[in-house]
Amino acid sequence: MTNNDILKKLRVALKLRDDEIVEILKLVDFRISKSELGAFFRKEDHPKYMECGDQILRNFLNGLVIHLRGPKPEKQQSKK
Repeated sequence: MTNNDILKKLRVALKLRDDEIVEILKLVDFRISKSELGAFFRKEDHPKYMECGDQILRNFLNGLVIHLRGPKPEKQQSKK
């Protein structure tokens, strides 16, 4: 299974639109356009198909965690 397949399956399972995926990636300071994102969802034989790299999938998953759970809470320093 490729990174493109994983991204497609998550998009369908979570009912995400392209603009929502772009916003999720912005949560981890990763900028991508909707047209670049669309290239990942094309068929492999399409001339504008692009492989989804590990960095993009990793950033999407990290952004998805923030999107679903919220930002990581700040640790409180314990006083001794």
